[in-house]
Amino acid sequence: MKIVVLAGGLSTERDVSFTTGTMVTNALRKAGHGAILVDVFFGMENIPENIDDAFNVSGQLPAHAVGSEAPDIAAVKASRPDSGLGDLGKNVIQLCKAADIVFMALHGENGENGRLQALFDVLGIKYTGTGYIGSALAMDKGITKQLFKYHAIKTPDGKIFRRGEDISYPLPCIVKPCAGGSSVGVKKAFTSDEFASAVEEAFKYEDEILIESFICGREFTCGVLGGKALPPAEIVPKGDFYDYQHKYQDGFITEICPAGISSELTQKIQKSAEKVFSCLKLSVYARMDYVLGEDGEFYCLEANTLPGMTPTSHMPQEAKAAGIGYTELCEKIIELSLEK
Repeated sequence: MKIVVLAGGLSTERDVSFTTGTMVTNALRKAGHGAILVDVFFGMENIPENIDDAFNVSGQLPAHAVGSEAPDIAAVKASRPDSGLGDLGKNVIQLCKAADIVFMALHGENGENGRLQALFDVLGIKYTGTGYIGSALAMDKGITKQLFKYHAIKTPDGKIFRRGEDISYPLPCIVKPCAGGSSVGVKKAFTSDEFASAVEEAFKYEDEILIESFICGREFTCGVLGGKALPPAEIVPKGDFYDYQHKYQDGFITEICPAGISSELTQKIQKSAEKVFSCLKLSVYARMDYVLGEDGEFYCLEANTLPGMTPTSHMPQEAKAAGIGYTELCEKIIELSLEK
């Protein structure tokens, strides 16, 4: 198959996206596909006269490492020549239309908020993962929380605040941008000074923030593939908080997969993950994040519609625990996406 692996973009998760995209591209090439890695923001300056020749590729791309800090998006924007259309780089649409399918290796707002999915639907471009409605619902943590409560899915109490409003919330709490990812801009607050600092940090990224009640407990993730939950994983950060650095730097977390919990708790988190998948109108695959509270209940924090596929990402580990290897997972995602 001719496959565009779309990565990069203008999200704070740009570097994570390239790591996912590189690994997916290499896996698909090993499986015999004509897979090319394309930065959605920069595009490809020169393409062959016969565009199908762009997919006549072989060999493996060098590994892409994720830095300890999120990239400077303003600097990324300033570095592009005056080519392309808005957030789309030169020849991106032409390449995507020529492909049999686009593998969405994007992470964060620009890739997961549904805008690009809606454009591809209009243009008749096939792509992997959830459609534009589910993407938009899951990306906005405020809407997600409302839907969780409506469908009786346990989730921490929380409230949305907009820039300029008077902001107060009982401590301890978690402060986060409303539509961000990879824990960028997310802070714990146990004191009034920490709270003020956390609010200021979150507003650096967006005009809306979510403040949630802090639940002390163990952290878990549970992926869903084709509507069926995978074995959950427990995440044990080697430090106080599971932040950007912990997520993407080797040695900062211990991941236990399958999670060392009872079959009763395993079934409980899997049932919740499948319910979240359904209520947010997700399709193909997704990953849900949880805290197991001291009351023995799982509280869903959010859903990720394009979960990471990096060496430290949870979705591939959970699939492996279910007997699905990395390349098989990539091809299964494509197979399910072509069926939707």
